Amino acid sequence: MVGSIEKYLLNKIELETSIHITLVDPEKITCEQASKVAENSCRSGTTAIMIGGSTFVAQDHLDSVVNAIKQTVEIPIILFPNNITGISPKADAIWFMSLLNSVDPYFLMGVQILGAPLVRKLQLEPISMGYIIVGEGGTAGIVGKALPIPYNKPELAIAHALAGQYLGMHFIYLEGGSGTKSPVPPEVIRAVKSVIDVPLIVGGGIRDKTQAIAAVSAGADIIVTGNIIESINADQKMSEIINGIKNK
Repeated sequence: MVGSIEKYLLNKIELETSIHITLVDPEKITCEQASKVAENSCRSGTTAIMIGGSTFVAQDHLDSVVNAIKQTVEIPIILFPNNITGISPKADAIWFMSLLNSVDPYFLMGVQILGAPLVRKLQLEPISMGYIIVGEGGTAGIVGKALPIPYNKPELAIAHALAGQYLGMHFIYLEGGSGTKSPVPPEVIRAVKSVIDVPLIVGGGIRDKTQAIAAVSAGADIIVTGNIIESINADQKMSEIINGIKNK
């Protein structure tokens, strides 16, 4: 069954072709800063706010950050957990995801089994996602014990993405890694998009309008940016990226 937040995302993609989601890492931000980022992102036209990071954060701080954002904007707040500790009752939905190229069964299915009863208890909307780490992989790759797929091996990215879709996952995410030197290449995005029927999310290393437009032109349905919110002129960069996606 498709929930209301997932329907919202799908409708936005249908209307706008490609959409933007802002990623907020609760470990790197105060509640006041999170509220400001969410407000500015919403004003620029972001579709939703994702909350999560590659390392661990205190549960009470996570809840406070989510709550601060929820009091500031009306767009959906979707959890992007790296572990069971990344679940908060304050959010609207959660990416219920499996790290498809992890060598650790815990990140393939173990943590999902532990988290599922809590997701149900908290009445969070689960949105299934196949998560694939490519390129450098960054901290997410290390923490998730993944074997990152090299950018020059698109056939491996295709195989992982198809496996995720055939297992019933509603979204596929190509993750280049937080702070990576270069984002997922258009060739890889295009190759994966050409064989899957579900929406494709791309994130990691996208820092400007040109890179964002290249990703959506190659087939990305959702662009995720996170690190740029910490940069100088973050609001302007965010606005340029979102406007670039909408007007490509």
